[in-house]
Amino acid sequence: QVQLVESGGGMVQPGGSLRLSCVTSGFTFAFYGMAWVRQAPGKGPEWVSQIDTRGGTYYADSVKGRFTISRDNAKNTVYLQMNSLKPEDTALYYCARAIRLETVYDDDYDGGTQVTVSS
Repeated sequence: QVQLVESGGGMVQPGGSLRLSCVTSGFTFAFYGMAWVRQAPGKGPEWVSQIDTRGGTYYADSVKGRFTISRDNAKNTVYLQMNSLKPEDTALYYCARAIRLETVYDDDYDGGTQVTVSS
């Protein structure tokens, strides 16, 4: 059974930083690209970032230069370092396995972790 457990969210002031983690199980982590997706209240899911099996990274224009995705295959974990946070980054953040660039397995959506950027 595929499981993805996100953590690290919270409330932070504009300009602050957070580091999200996603611990996975139930599949061979090293064989999958992994992505972060976010959903703000009243909006649809937005692809944020992705890392492929070789460590290649990809970012939405809205977060490029501020967010960094990484993975630790030994820990079956993917991370998202978020710096210079803005109010528009407020959303529920999910990790998911990637099917291809900017496309993830819908069934991987689970609890997520809430990020709130506010003064």
